[in-house]
Amino acid sequence: MLFTNSSLKKLIVPLIIEQVLAVTVGMADVVMVSTVGEAAISGVSLVDMINNLIIAVFAALATGGAVVTAQFIGAKRKDKACRSAKQLLMIALTISTVVMILSVLFRKTILSVLFGSIEEDVMRNASTYFIITALSFPFLAIYNSSAALFRAMGNSKLSMKVSILMNIINVAGNAIFIYGCKMGVEGVAIPSLLSRSVAAGIMFFLLCNKKNEVHLVGRSIRPDWYMIKRILYIGIPSGIESGLFQFGRVIVVSIIARFGTIQIAANGVANTIDSMGCIAGQAMSLAMITVVGQCVGAHDEKQVKYYTKKILKITYAITAVANTCILLALPLILQLFSLSPETSKLAYILIFIHNGMAIFLWPASFTLPNALRACNDVKFAMILSIFSMFAFRILFSYILGIGLGYGALGVWMAMVMDWIFRVCFFVWRFASGKWRARAGFNDPVVVS
Repeated sequence: MLFTNSSLKKLIVPLIIEQVLAVTVGMADVVMVSTVGEAAISGVSLVDMINNLIIAVFAALATGGAVVTAQFIGAKRKDKACRSAKQLLMIALTISTVVMILSVLFRKTILSVLFGSIEEDVMRNASTYFIITALSFPFLAIYNSSAALFRAMGNSKLSMKVSILMNIINVAGNAIFIYGCKMGVEGVAIPSLLSRSVAAGIMFFLLCNKKNEVHLVGRSIRPDWYMIKRILYIGIPSGIESGLFQFGRVIVVSIIARFGTIQIAANGVANTIDSMGCIAGQAMSLAMITVVGQCVGAHDEKQVKYYTKKILKITYAITAVANTCILLALPLILQLFSLSPETSKLAYILIFIHNGMAIFLWPASFTLPNALRACNDVKFAMILSIFSMFAFRILFSYILGIGLGYGALGVWMAMVMDWIFRVCFFVWRFASGKWRARAGFNDPVVVS
């Protein structure tokens, strides 16, 4: 077996800790900025939807590089694994720099088009927060790509340590700027920029170490089109899928923006808390790329099936425990936020819908597709996810939220419909074995 229980534990536990830190710090950001007012919370939550879209594209690109690198590692082609790592960082830096420039130059246009109907003070906070966080995009892309490469090697502990440092800088900076310097949304945005730049620098430096199984080789920055094509074969469909998925979420939030500041704030707080219940799924999704990718590279179909099912079972178990604990502690958790009674009540209902249904639907809806991506079956995952997003989450958000007058509640009901559709077809796809041809199990050689 490519992975013993001990090696899986070494891979998964740091990933879970890293995801816990990311979610906890995200919640700390919202808690701290809530002291500035609900307009600040609303502005940050709206921009975070755009940032999440951009970050999802960076993550998808990193996934493409991680899949290719993991497959080369499984095939014992370390030379090509190193080449793929270098090309991934080149692509990530180029794309993220372009996105940063466009975001800074056209931030007001972007915000006006997406959230033009929001109140003036919310728009002012959103604009300030957007320009500062946009400056961190290149650093974030380098960090994500480097972390993905270390995970592809099975070394998730290192990215966890760097993540701890990054989050310490972020939280300490928030406290200093918001409570000490009495800043508003700038007090949340500036520490994010500083922490991401430090983390990116550290990860890049560590990736240059030739003692690593995969490391950066040579000083040439010449594009290797063979490697770029392999990375983008996975990265582009995943990026389109993730980008349109997050764009769909932005559209959904723009629908919620019509319902006023109370529902925007409740939705923002709910998004922060409910993400705690998806920590296991997020960590296992990353682990799935490494484990299944190496199994594909080793040309071992039985282990692909075995580890996919095993990781999925672990994900369901942890997701059930985590969400049950969150729902039981929810009244206490909501007291951490400076919310009006009406906003707090709506946030409670939204979180209950999300986390209650996540126990049954989230792992198969979002963790299982990464097994397909690691098997190169990226187009199916892309097409299904995009169709489900627009046919269910967006369309029914309009129908239930606006048409039937359920507001944010109707939007979150549409989200559950999206999950159910995804689960049905992703489970069918894996059970059918149609991914085998994409993984190369019908051919004598998988990785060349």
